[in-house]
Amino acid sequence: MSFPLSSLSSSAVSSSHPLTPYGWDEDWAAAFSPYAEQGLVPGRVVRVDRGRCDVITADGAVRADTAFVVPRDPMRIVCTGDWVALDADGDPRFVRTLLPRRTAFVRSTSSQRSEGQVLATNIDHIAICVSLAVELDLGRVERFLALALSSSEGAALLGDGSGGERQPQPQPIVVLTKADLVPDAVTLSHLVQDIEAIAPGVQVLPVSSTTGEGLDVFGAIVSGGTSVLIGISGAGKSTLANTLLGQDVMDVRAARDVDGKGRHTTTTRNLLLLPQGGVLIDTPGLRGVGLFDAETGVGEVFSEIEELAGECRFHDCAHEAEPGCAVLGALEDGTLPERRLESYRKLIRENQRIVAKTDARVRAEILRDWKRKGAEGRAAMQAKRGRVR
Repeated sequence: MSFPLSSLSSSAVSSSHPLTPYGWDEDWAAAFSPYAEQGLVPGRVVRVDRGRCDVITADGAVRADTAFVVPRDPMRIVCTGDWVALDADGDPRFVRTLLPRRTAFVRSTSSQRSEGQVLATNIDHIAICVSLAVELDLGRVERFLALALSSSEGAALLGDGSGGERQPQPQPIVVLTKADLVPDAVTLSHLVQDIEAIAPGVQVLPVSSTTGEGLDVFGAIVSGGTSVLIGISGAGKSTLANTLLGQDVMDVRAARDVDGKGRHTTTTRNLLLLPQGGVLIDTPGLRGVGLFDAETGVGEVFSEIEELAGECRFHDCAHEAEPGCAVLGALEDGTLPERRLESYRKLIRENQRIVAKTDARVRAEILRDWKRKGAEGRAAMQAKRGRVR
């Protein structure tokens, strides 16, 4: 998928600096000042493709080579949304360095190694797109939310940021696309409530690119700062992007009726300037959404379980069979749904496995837990055999 670079320019936004519509501000200018003294120029990456990237600069869009910034760490690879310092001229022009990232949306790769894949950087809003054309997968929404709420940690994981100061937290929003396919307002209201129940404090917005429902509200949100659209194939991300842009910039194909999934019509991450203001990053549909050091996000998504855990008799309660477990108590009296607890356990275990690959302390804790459970299992079996005799 490709699109003309001319579509990245817009006369709808006037500013004192040509890059201000793309998010340039005083803090970025201060971070760039050492490179300005070297004769380099700033730019924002709008697309990356096989060692080269499209960069928007004060003089327009240019094609640049990333050969000078190919790190061993895959999380330091040039990504859509990055601010960079590149040569003032030349053929080809080269990206010389990345400016420190404020935020980064990171997922775990399918590799057996502990590696993360950066999907978008320097973002202010994360729009989790969920299609209403198929049955809601609440577990998947919880997974996306955990990653979104950990995105301020993504930059810290890279050693970015300034002096260890806490980076701004991008605001997640759950966008329920294809709302026009829901048969009635009552059903739509119930679906919104189902998502709100698992997304404490997160705005849930039903939208329709067909009828225009909710687009004014969503347009107002993304008009400030940089927003990224994430979700599985067929979630309606590219259609939503085209609607906001007012033109068919992103390729769109129909989703399958059987499961609502679509082909990966978007194959690269593209940064687009919106006519009403703001910047939008459209991403390819995600087949897998692996957690990557998302402990903070998991804790926020399941805040009610974290609060209950604080009331358990034992501070290291595993919420499985321990006496005085407030979590199990809530499960028994019906105030905590079993699906919710199982989802929490699954994400906690997955995140621990990812962290354990690089953290010896976590590996040791997991090993102790395995030994403890093994001992308890053997003891229970011996007791059972004793009773049989």
